Amino acid sequence: MSARSKNRARRALVTGASAGIGAAFAERLARDGWELCVVARRRQRLEKMARRLRGEHGVDVEVMVADLTDGRALRRLEGRIADDERLELLINNAGFADFGHFVDLERDVQESEIQLDVIAVVRLTHAALPSMLKRRHGTIINVSSLAALTPGPNYAVYSGCKSFINTFTEALHFELVGTGIRLQALCPGLTRTEIFTTAHADVSALPSFLWMEPHAVVDESLAALESGDLVCVPGLANQTLSSLSRMVPKEFAGRIANFLGERAIMTKPAKKEGKRRSGKKPSRSARQARDAS
Repeated sequence: MSARSKNRARRALVTGASAGIGAAFAERLARDGWELCVVARRRQRLEKMARRLRGEHGVDVEVMVADLTDGRALRRLEGRIADDERLELLINNAGFADFGHFVDLERDVQESEIQLDVIAVVRLTHAALPSMLKRRHGTIINVSSLAALTPGPNYAVYSGCKSFINTFTEALHFELVGTGIRLQALCPGLTRTEIFTTAHADVSALPSFLWMEPHAVVDESLAALESGDLVCVPGLANQTLSSLSRMVPKEFAGRIANFLGERAIMTKPAKKEGKRRSGKKPSRSARQARDAS
């Protein structure tokens, strides 16, 4: 679709838009003529992307810098969304993961992960729905993960958060039947984003055929949306893994996941002094990862 005039352009808001899947969503939507509000913590990246998308696609791109683990920043974004009567598409993409044995990870980091991966999604969805319901039109894509579909040892909080996102999205779908609102839980598997690097996780042992590029994930998400799929698992390899996880007992699936996690996703933490404890500030890598999907 070519770019529309300012008074007719569809408007979308993407969180975690400075990299990975969020940036790929922004790119694809701009190419399709959507007016955008892109949200992340890194102003320089957002401004650079916004300039490029305006120049290449002739669309309006608003930049909003916000750390959604901060309550005040989250409330500001809620207000921005609630006041936007033309917002047609909300993509809750911002998120991060902390890898390792749960007992060894910082409690404050785990709390920040829940704040970003769960609380922000719930609050932003709640802010967007009233005007969408009033217009009887709107779409919300919540970026979840393949990790939502099976127990995730070594990333237990991340797996739990994403399981919540799937259940939350599916429950809302049934609440909103007949209202004109579409929802999707997008469950990508291994995707070439910054989430592993910034969390100091070595994934070099994982085979290349399991990986997808962010733009391919986005293309499958939007195609599935048009087909009316509530849960989208992009990629044949991910779909196969998803099917297998449903066929085997959860105990077996969990043990296999633990075996693979221990051997294929190895954490390489920065210098540590003893065990991580509650009260320490989140590590730099964990703070950076908040924009990763």
